[in-house]
Amino acid sequence: MTAPLTPHDQHSPHDEPGEGRPPSHGQPSGDSGAPYPSGYPEHPGHASGHPEHPGYAEHAELSEHSEPGPELRAELVRASLVAIAVAVSGVLLGLLWLWLAPKVPLVSDGSAVYLKNSEGEDAVGADGVFTLLGLAFGAVSAIIVFLLFRHGGIALVVGLAIGGVLASVIAWRLGVWLGPTSDVVAHAKAAGKGVTFDGPLKLGAKGALLAWSVAAMVIHLVLTGLFGPRDPEPALPPAPQPEAH
Repeated sequence: MTAPLTPHDQHSPHDEPGEGRPPSHGQPSGDSGAPYPSGYPEHPGHASGHPEHPGYAEHAELSEHSEPGPELRAELVRASLVAIAVAVSGVLLGLLWLWLAPKVPLVSDGSAVYLKNSEGEDAVGADGVFTLLGLAFGAVSAIIVFLLFRHGGIALVVGLAIGGVLASVIAWRLGVWLGPTSDVVAHAKAAGKGVTFDGPLKLGAKGALLAWSVAAMVIHLVLTGLFGPRDPEPALPPAPQPEAH
């Protein structure tokens, strides 16, 4: 007795892979029209950092923009040179302050030291002279920097501000160091009883140390606003012409 023949359009359950089992060797699974139905890329060997990957160009562009460009580096170099030059010019401010600041006359009676002119404003005058000199030096430095670097940016202004503070501190310490000694008792003993001598040069108002920087930033801002380069205005689109009937 022979078994019935199996129809050609009916496959045996052993010919197809079961659910959850990989297909047999050499037999594709799923739709034959989809090259990789499992979702794997066509070239699995290409990593995300490969130059052919779409995200590689964007990553390289971001890494290039993270580094400062040549224009930014040149601007930082100019700002550093401006700050150093302004700070060094504080020596001239200190010498002028020592020369122009009013002297504070003192006198000793052998036991104590007194102001010779108790109603004088010589001590306050030293602060005023320092402030006026700082404002003048700040304006001059801003004009020079603007003429040399007309296309400068915010870095030059920061360089002016930092250099102005350093110059003021240098001028203050230099004036005090070159002026009369701060040891008033020893100076009074050396001068003698009843002999007038000059008191030490002091800067009572420490806010005067900012005069140079404030003047430099304001003057540079005004000059940039009045005489600085202007960005070209965008061209307007041409007006539509009326159609001829």
